[in-house]
Amino acid sequence: MVGMTTMESPDRWRSHGPMSAPGDGMLTFDGLPLDVGLLCRVVQGVLIHSDWLAAYGVSEAQFRTVSRETLPLAGRLRQIAELDGAALTVERALDRRAVGTCRDYALMLCGMLRQQGVPARVRCGFATYFRRAWEDHWICEYWREGRWRRADAQLDGVIAASLGIDFDLTDLPDDKFITAGEAWRRCRSGAANPEAFGHGEQASGLWFVRVNVVRDHHSVNGRETSAWDTWRQATAADHVLSDAECAETDELAAHPETSSIEPSPPWLGR
Repeated sequence: MVGMTTMESPDRWRSHGPMSAPGDGMLTFDGLPLDVGLLCRVVQGVLIHSDWLAAYGVSEAQFRTVSRETLPLAGRLRQIAELDGAALTVERALDRRAVGTCRDYALMLCGMLRQQGVPARVRCGFATYFRRAWEDHWICEYWREGRWRRADAQLDGVIAASLGIDFDLTDLPDDKFITAGEAWRRCRSGAANPEAFGHGEQASGLWFVRVNVVRDHHSVNGRETSAWDTWRQATAADHVLSDAECAETDELAAHPETSSIEPSPPWLGR
């Protein structure tokens, strides 16, 4: 597998941020397995994806809360404990898991790895193994044996079987997931069609690739969620990017880790 861009010293991503810190509640990340595959199993045993409930044979009515809001891990662990106070390593019944999205799976794996002193970060980009050619997705990137590896904690046995997954989900092949910055550069160079990148049937195109470039920039700078992250409110007029926005996104795509860059929202403030 080709080595991935390190950006800078991985030590920067060894410590918790506000979203990844587990807090001091009943459930903690202490004493968990060191193996990334086993950590993914732990994550899968306490979370269930809001878009895949039917695949598990359950419905929204069986859950106390169904939300796409990404919670800080301290809050998420409190929610899990309220549903079932068993240790995190105990797999919950389906209707006693917390409902989340791919970002929640990635964030929880990131927090578990950081708790063990492993550099890890949540990345926003696009995966090839869902409904469209390149589907909006979040994964966890972690540093091991001298390079960044990418893990998808969401894909348990149920989802993996449904999608026909036949590759290592703890070390994703380069052609299965790319960051938003990688997608943007492909689109800008003409190597990829921007319309192939998007979120289900709701959004696609270069403007949405830019949304994810900005989200990935915020994520690697410790802001896995942002107040402006409301792309569903964008209108057709917002889908047209100015030359200034494209130039700004070129810089963000090349250097997502640069905290000195403060991008304008993808559509607000026109």
